[in-house]
Amino acid sequence: MSAPHSRWMIAAAALLAAQTMFVHWAEARERPPAVPDFSTLPPRMGDWIQTIDSPVEPEVARELRADRLVNRMYGNASTGAAGNVFLAWFQSQRGGAQPHSPKVCLPGSGWITEASAQVTLATAAGAIPVNRMIVAHQLERAVVVYWYQNSRRVMASEWAAKMWVVADSLRDRRSDIGLVRVIVWKNGSDQATEAQAESFASIIYPELAGLAPGGLIEH
Repeated sequence: MSAPHSRWMIAAAALLAAQTMFVHWAEARERPPAVPDFSTLPPRMGDWIQTIDSPVEPEVARELRADRLVNRMYGNASTGAAGNVFLAWFQSQRGGAQPHSPKVCLPGSGWITEASAQVTLATAAGAIPVNRMIVAHQLERAVVVYWYQNSRRVMASEWAAKMWVVADSLRDRRSDIGLVRVIVWKNGSDQATEAQAESFASIIYPELAGLAPGGLIEH
């Protein structure tokens, strides 16, 4: 092993050790917020009307390790489209509790990702970055829109959500985070379904932003 490479390895190990110590220090000072009551999410949002409240199965809930889970089916009164809203909220990320990325979970459930992109979604509470995916499973096709949010920001990137944990723990003494996932099953063309999914998500976000601990997210 060359001397420069050896020095790089030692520096990297030292940085990792320092980061680990810092995370443990930040966790020891953490003051998690109260668990929000997302049951007040309206049963009707625009043309979308709640049809079923589907509690997450206990074994799935144990695997997810979230402090609050919401899983609801909605129907669009104008277009007849079917949609799903899934929310997993974590009071703290200490001990490794954190959202499972739909990019991993959906393929693990048999869905094939046909297209994926990060887009900016315009909402009444401000523009936010989100992920948009077109997925297929056997004869089903759907559009998925999802993002991560806390009391300070919205993030589309899984890596950004992880990287902000240390800064937020230091500044706010909290590491709570929520994953919001919206699915709309194909209703017409892919473009029409994408538009419906994004429209549905743009209605949902202001409702959740108002319910998030700490009030509306800062943009």
